[in-house]
Amino acid sequence: MALTLVEAAKLNSGDIVRSAVIEMFAQESDILQVLPFEDIAGNALKYNREGSLPGISFRGVNEAFPESSGVLNPQTEALVIAGGDLDVDRFIIQTQGQGVRATHERMKVKSLAAGWTQKFIKGDSSTNPREFDGLQKRLVNAQVISAGATSGGAPLSLGVIDDATDTVDNPTHYLMSKGMRRKFTAAARTTAVAGFVTYSADAFGRRISQYNDLPMLVAYGANGGDDILAFDEAAASGPATATSLYILSIGPGRIQGIQNGPMDVRDLGELQAAPVFRTRVEWYNGILIEHGRAAARIRHIGNSAIVA
Repeated sequence: MALTLVEAAKLNSGDIVRSAVIEMFAQESDILQVLPFEDIAGNALKYNREGSLPGISFRGVNEAFPESSGVLNPQTEALVIAGGDLDVDRFIIQTQGQGVRATHERMKVKSLAAGWTQKFIKGDSSTNPREFDGLQKRLVNAQVISAGATSGGAPLSLGVIDDATDTVDNPTHYLMSKGMRRKFTAAARTTAVAGFVTYSADAFGRRISQYNDLPMLVAYGANGGDDILAFDEAAASGPATATSLYILSIGPGRIQGIQNGPMDVRDLGELQAAPVFRTRVEWYNGILIEHGRAAARIRHIGNSAIVA
């Protein structure tokens, strides 16, 4: 059964350090809060992605139905190794107490979560074979919609959002930058858009914005910045001052994560080579898009107000 990292942390209640790190990891990324992960055996998963459904027909008495079969496209998704080592000098612990180690661990986890989120969107195994391909590389053809041909990026319209949302089977979330979310907040104050933007709470009680009752997930940068989906992508023409918005269908059979066991958190103690205490976080994971219409991307969005 696929579980989100928040749910997995609750099941690891006997391992306090691991549970705390897993929960912190999820808390630092909107995607990791909602994305379920399924445990698999081995280092890769082979599966079939639905290509086309079988046809149907009608027949008369004493006639036969014509044969019609669906199309399944075989796929393979390999796991990657994510994580890092965190060293805290013995002097810092001696002079500031053990609590400072937990502070440094949280900083490391925050960086790891931001790095993983960046790869979820813009990972490219052809550039770095150690990482998985992200949404930007995986989505092609009809699942990529242009906001317009305006130089430097076109204003995002509600009509384009609705059209792109319809290309996704059972959409569950929007994914965007903080800057793009602010534009939704500003649009909610105008008479043309008011009423379409609402609010709810996430797993940690924080307020999240919604459009058409779908939560808006934000891709945070490494320091809480706005750099993963900033207005620095190529536009249809002119300068590279555009961004993208993604529509996702998250869940089993659609978009989910895979892992070989839960995130591993090990306290290696003091190293012999240096007077530092090391904590190692390691996670064998990947992402899986099982349905051909589980996501869509709206690109060429300019840094301007949302229009109706």
